[in-house]
Amino acid sequence: MASPDGKGIGKVIFSSSLGTLIEWYDFYIFGMLAKTIAVQFFPEGNETAALLSTLAIFAAGFLVRPFGALVFGRLGDMIGRKSTFLLTLVLMGGSTFLIGLVPGYRSIGIAAPLLVLLLRLVQGLALGGEYGGAATYVAEHSPANKRGYYTSWIQTTATLGLFVALGVIMAVKANMSDATFNMEWGGWRYPFWISILLVGVSIYIRLKMSESPLYAKLKKEGKTSVNPLKESFGHRANFKMVLLALFGAVMGQGVIWYTGQFYAQSFLENAIKIEFMQNREILLWGIGLATPFFLVFGALSDRIGRKWIMLTGMLLGVIFYRPIFNTFLKDANPKQWVADMNNITVDETKVKTTADTLQLNNRTQVITHRERVLNYQGNQFTEKTTDTSDVSSAVPGTAPGLSMSNSNKMQPARVGATTYSDVVLESGLQWKFTFLVWCMIIFVTMAYAPIAAFLVELFPTRIRYTSMSLPYHIGNGVFGGLVPFIATLLSTSFANDPLVGLWYPIGIAALCFVIGALYLSNKIDQNIHN
Repeated sequence: MASPDGKGIGKVIFSSSLGTLIEWYDFYIFGMLAKTIAVQFFPEGNETAALLSTLAIFAAGFLVRPFGALVFGRLGDMIGRKSTFLLTLVLMGGSTFLIGLVPGYRSIGIAAPLLVLLLRLVQGLALGGEYGGAATYVAEHSPANKRGYYTSWIQTTATLGLFVALGVIMAVKANMSDATFNMEWGGWRYPFWISILLVGVSIYIRLKMSESPLYAKLKKEGKTSVNPLKESFGHRANFKMVLLALFGAVMGQGVIWYTGQFYAQSFLENAIKIEFMQNREILLWGIGLATPFFLVFGALSDRIGRKWIMLTGMLLGVIFYRPIFNTFLKDANPKQWVADMNNITVDETKVKTTADTLQLNNRTQVITHRERVLNYQGNQFTEKTTDTSDVSSAVPGTAPGLSMSNSNKMQPARVGATTYSDVVLESGLQWKFTFLVWCMIIFVTMAYAPIAAFLVELFPTRIRYTSMSLPYHIGNGVFGGLVPFIATLLSTSFANDPLVGLWYPIGIAALCFVIGALYLSNKIDQNIHN
């Protein structure tokens, strides 16, 4: 067993981090597959409504996280850290596996999205109890002069969980066609099923863990809290700290995290229309190259304090989000090649059969286009996958929707509402987009790396699990988790400004920056034993 002098800390960090990483993986594969899930669990006919409904279910898992923080935080302060986050791991893994077994809307109708919603709520409750336990467990094993660094390993798990989710999805997708991956019982379900194996390994490891030494000492002395909820929120001084943590730090950190990673992916996929695999490659490289900076900023917070590192990450998001997302729009400029996708016939005399050069922003750039089309034959629509050149590059304003006959003659095609338009960026532009995503994740590492040590130092041991979990999960689960849904909703409601959705995270981060700058202390609490 490790002690607060740092002995055995490597085992403590590994055991805690692995389980937390797996829980984040379980929680995030739903968001990574939102577009496919929208097709499977909602009726056909309105693609935008289905996507918004899926994002709403995704957000529901975040909204219940504060309730999970209260339930499991109370248990963690009453019966111990280890037992509580072992239970949350079982609940999360079981719910994720079961989502992969729910039949689609075509098979069981409205029961499909309702069952998925129920399982997402269980996931949210479980995650609400996981993070506080893991962060508290590691912090209570850490020496004071390295608390920021050691707890920053826990902070990597959310991003690494997303990284693993992306990697598993891409590995599965790479070995099958679009049709096989997206069918009702297709490859998109595999990442959900795989989670049960990961959870099994983590449960085995956690069963061998010992209780936190600070909590064990408190329990031995009979000083554990009888009513953690009352002590956390019924005492004015402690409740003031809860509110300060929420509005001065965690609220802004939450929107920075979900904008830089989740909304970035959603925007590139749904607004820019970047091809499925390339979109995830961009995010995968951005995450992989930025993740080590969690440890850098965690260690730095032990030297200069937590406050200004967190607030700087928020301020950078406020300043640079619109310029970064505007660069995505400007460089890819989808309006140059995407037109009305319904009931289009193409003049075959005005198109080419080879890849065309498209002028974008006064420079030449080659974009290939892979289009899934529906060929109209009598009264039947049959799905067909084609690899054709970008018709719009030959005829600006004309949407591609061509199929090739055996005689290689261009045939008009009618493109339905379920068409997927896939842009593949040339290498230089792909790396530029990757760099911009990397920048946003650097903002995440600054805002997020010191947060666990900051929260642990605010509250006493006897009610720490409960007190730190609630503001964390309100800030991340409610304010942060709603970013993809609210930003997408704003973008569909105010279509004249494709960047309108960014005002939500910018406004929240700016408000948090002001409150944090005025009221947070930069002092590191060396003694967390009391």
